[in-house]
Amino acid sequence: MLIGVISDTHDRLPLIDAALDLFARRSVEAVIHPGDFVAPFAVRRLLQYKGPLHVTYGNNDGERTGLKELLPQIQDGPLFVELDGRVILVHHFVDWCRPEDVDRAHIIVTGHTHDVVNRFQDKKFFLNPGECCGWVTGRCTVAVLDTEGPSAEVCEL
Repeated sequence: MLIGVISDTHDRLPLIDAALDLFARRSVEAVIHPGDFVAPFAVRRLLQYKGPLHVTYGNNDGERTGLKELLPQIQDGPLFVELDGRVILVHHFVDWCRPEDVDRAHIIVTGHTHDVVNRFQDKKFFLNPGECCGWVTGRCTVAVLDTEGPSAEVCEL
């Protein structure tokens, strides 16, 4: 199963659109966003994706009421999602993941640092797609997670 992973969009609408175009071309079956949408108007773009959206708040998501109105499923992490027989832990920042939550998961998806992480560690797969917005690193990246491996392809927008 292919899953689109996007984080730290920080209201950058053209790059949200580019990510959704990439996800459509890759035929992802779900999208995960571990936070830092920032404002509800940016979420409206993300809602163009008609499949399942698994989302958590980030530390820059100040308009929680507006975000919750558009994404009733949004919550603080940890969020556990089971897709294709894999338990995926979604949280904004890896350092906020409790060891018992990491133990429960096969795949850990985070954001926050704006740096790409795409590796196995202690038999767990850790994925941070980097920043979609490109504000901090200058790289605008998302990932396509394949639950079968698991593995991920980090994609430049």
